[in-house]
Amino acid sequence: MFLTYTLYQLRSAELRHQADQERLAREAVLARRTEHRPAAEETREAEGHSGGPRRHRFTRAA
Repeated sequence: MFLTYTLYQLRSAELRHQADQERLAREAVLARRTEHRPAAEETREAEGHSGGPRRHRFTRAA
């Protein structure tokens, strides 16, 4: 019985560690994206897209 409990504790600790590592990785990616976001906005403005409403893809039915 004690062995089973110990195994569950070890597995739980491993899962917590893995979740922490994945969270840190996601935060790092998000931080990198927010660093580059102003540069991406400048690029978008230089492309000439107005950001206004788009025309409908399909014509209206009669």
